[in-house]
Amino acid sequence: MSGLVGRRVAGASFEQLGAWPAEADLGVYVVDENGRIVGTHARTLELLRWTQEELLGRDGHEMLHRKADGGTLPRAQCPMMQAMLTGRPVHGDDTWFARGDGTLLPVSWLVSPCRWDDGTAGTLVVFHEVPPAEPARPLGALTELERLALLAETTSTLTATLNEQECVRRLVHLLLPRLADWVVVDLADEQGEVWRTTVATCLPDGRVRRRHDLEGPMPPVTPRSQLPLSRALRGGVASLAGPEVYEGAPDSGIAVIQHDLFAVTGIRSAAIAPIRDNRVVLGAVTIGRTEPGSRYTVQDLSLLEDISRRAGLALSNSRLYQRQRRIAETMQRHLLPQLPDVPGLQMAARYLPAPEASQVGGDWYDAFTLPGGDTAVVIGDVIGHDLDAAAGMAQLRNMLRALTWALEGSPGLLLDRLDESVTHIADAVMATLVLARIHRGPAGEWSVRWSNAGHPPPLLVTGDGQARFLDTASGLLLGSGFPARRTEAVEPLPPGSTLLLYTDGLIESPAQGIDPGLSQLRRHAAALAHRPLDRMCDQLLDRVRPGDNQDDVALLAIRTP
Repeated sequence: MSGLVGRRVAGASFEQLGAWPAEADLGVYVVDENGRIVGTHARTLELLRWTQEELLGRDGHEMLHRKADGGTLPRAQCPMMQAMLTGRPVHGDDTWFARGDGTLLPVSWLVSPCRWDDGTAGTLVVFHEVPPAEPARPLGALTELERLALLAETTSTLTATLNEQECVRRLVHLLLPRLADWVVVDLADEQGEVWRTTVATCLPDGRVRRRHDLEGPMPPVTPRSQLPLSRALRGGVASLAGPEVYEGAPDSGIAVIQHDLFAVTGIRSAAIAPIRDNRVVLGAVTIGRTEPGSRYTVQDLSLLEDISRRAGLALSNSRLYQRQRRIAETMQRHLLPQLPDVPGLQMAARYLPAPEASQVGGDWYDAFTLPGGDTAVVIGDVIGHDLDAAAGMAQLRNMLRALTWALEGSPGLLLDRLDESVTHIADAVMATLVLARIHRGPAGEWSVRWSNAGHPPPLLVTGDGQARFLDTASGLLLGSGFPARRTEAVEPLPPGSTLLLYTDGLIESPAQGIDPGLSQLRRHAAALAHRPLDRMCDQLLDRVRPGDNQDDVALLAIRTP
């Protein structure tokens, strides 16, 4: 391409963009660090209907990015601009590009940072056209093979998540626009109160649009009402309905809500089925069609019942998981201590459970005052992410508290004694751990003496924003079975400094390992040194914790006056 000969992006020259596989049917362009388009290829020009001369050197956002209605999209609201600022590969949907002929191109996209051989940074954008959604068809028009495929897809899609809201969202996307113009989901909670969680329709471009104004709490289900939705919410069989069903005098509050639903949405034919598991009714799903000649039939109800039955089992599993998670989180938080009130010291702690595990793990923190006036602080991580890890954590924490209080020894000696105790007294436990003593001298100066058993190093951040890891005094983890004499070290804590103890869930990424996370932590902690301690902890969790990490996180921060 003119003006770009010899420059290379991520190991590929701009000329090679033209050799992008044609069968992939992808658009590709490159923007520099100022957002100007500096490279395209032929298929990009065909998709966007711009010439190369019209694109090159122009601001990519101003030239291409638009709202669904074609209006200008502010940079702060543009998902592609936000993705470019992250400096990581990000993909997205629901985006429109302005074409040279004035039309809009709905696209799915991927942005990835790139760098030329001369060190100049930029961004590679890959996109493809999102085809328009298939028009909805009556259920009766589906072949037997299509019905079986839909049921299989329903099972695999809904059971792949344990989040109730996500399960409902996936159910809606399965039904729209393939089987309906509108989908309504009503769910009952454990107390029997019904909430209209979703009223959704499909736009011409394939996007699902929620009508939040039609969602919300529902009147109670009365046993006397014989209208379709009331029967479904009591566990009755699936049935057909139309606006005429709710034209007469309402027999319940739900009938009033349904009358308004038909009037606002324009639904002319609806099928309503209960959502239930093997024991209880969880709610009901309503699918509706607005075309005058497209009406559901009795033969269609069996498919809807099969779909709603699978939805009921998935929702039941998600609710069981949520109940277990609440119990587990309550148990975990009861295992974690209240921080002591130490004159002159500020303390703050945070704990985040693993997002996808049983929500109980082996990460913990502890802090308590010793008889001589020092303050013991602990951060630890028992290997595992289950109830066994939590039980091992409780044993280890209690044993360490007892040893530290009774022996008043140095941190290294106490960790050695704890290691011996774990081997002979506790169940099989392997753990990493930092034990430290915060000491206040006679002149009011503060210091920390610590020993590290295989744990990520503490981070010391001074009040002026200098940060360094305390990476000495490191030894073997606990429970390894190998005898060890752990070393310890002493470090002064300058006025206004912050000592951070944390577990590896804060810094470790399965994709990149631990070193990038340590660098991130040091950089952000230094930038946040002037923040109040609680705010600093919250910001560190938001900024540093890797998005792909499925581990627990414990964080303990101590600040000197």
